[in-house]
Amino acid sequence: MLEELETLQTQALATLEQIGGADALPQWYRTHLGRKGNLTELLRGLGQLAPEERPAVGQKGNAVKKALEEAFATRQEILREAELEASLNAEPLDISLPGRPVAMGRLHLTTRMLRQMRAIFAEMGFQVYEAPEVETDENNFELLNIPPYHPARDMWDTFRVNDKVVLRTHTSPGQIRCMREYHPDPIRVILPGKCYRYEQITPRSEHQFFQVEGLAVGHGIRMTDLIGTMAEFARTMHGPDRRLRIRGSYFPFTEPSIEMDMDCIICEGQGCRICKYSGWLEVAGAGMVHPKVLANGGYDPAEWSGFAFGLGVERPAMLHHGIEDIRNFYANDLRFLRQF
Repeated sequence: MLEELETLQTQALATLEQIGGADALPQWYRTHLGRKGNLTELLRGLGQLAPEERPAVGQKGNAVKKALEEAFATRQEILREAELEASLNAEPLDISLPGRPVAMGRLHLTTRMLRQMRAIFAEMGFQVYEAPEVETDENNFELLNIPPYHPARDMWDTFRVNDKVVLRTHTSPGQIRCMREYHPDPIRVILPGKCYRYEQITPRSEHQFFQVEGLAVGHGIRMTDLIGTMAEFARTMHGPDRRLRIRGSYFPFTEPSIEMDMDCIICEGQGCRICKYSGWLEVAGAGMVHPKVLANGGYDPAEWSGFAFGLGVERPAMLHHGIEDIRNFYANDLRFLRQF
């Protein structure tokens, strides 16, 4: 077997020297050094030799393998250098032609609307406060005057991480975080972000959506301040001729509570599927911050007052651009997204 190994090495090296291109090297390697290659097949007969012959044959086999692998690496390097040299000496590449243009990305319509809303509130002196999307049950419900037995929890059924952690159903839990951080200073902030609810998906509702929460806390803040802020926002966003109406409502974390409606831009108040054929669309839920919520945030309700509001983001975008189905925002259809 020693002679067979010597012959195999000689023939393999001779074949390697005849290879003229790097593309043929993998086949040579498989033929001679691969799992089913010549050297492997030959060494499988090692167990049939006499015990005293095996050490010498094993050492020779290892030496042949090492020699072939070193020769392969050397030949590979030589051929690669030769191909590189040939490519450098070939006809030069014409780089004067323009390349293919890279398609420009764009902001999602929701992102653009969020930035527009931030700019409007910035002009009114509101700063942005970022709050987490994953919230504690305490912040999301209990500190907002929604105890475990409260029926409002059915309205805000959400996705739970565990018994104490949820995906927030609204941006309102950010009020508690903000008040506890800024106490005892006055506050004027907006809290934009995504919310989650276990809801039926329709042209008007999704299980995930964006909101912009507003919070103002200070001395002598009244309901008229809230209504004026909402009216200024609606008319700046949608046009100075928009008609608005205020309705009494109920939210556990505000007292008194209101809802603001605006005449439907899509049907001009005549009635359509988006406004449920009423001619009006709700644009904000709001109210004066409940005394319990103020106290939970660290403010004495006997000295401080404030208002809070919650705005959808997709719905103003639908009104602004005449979009009739909220599901388009999350369908990832470029034909829709590229329009904006």
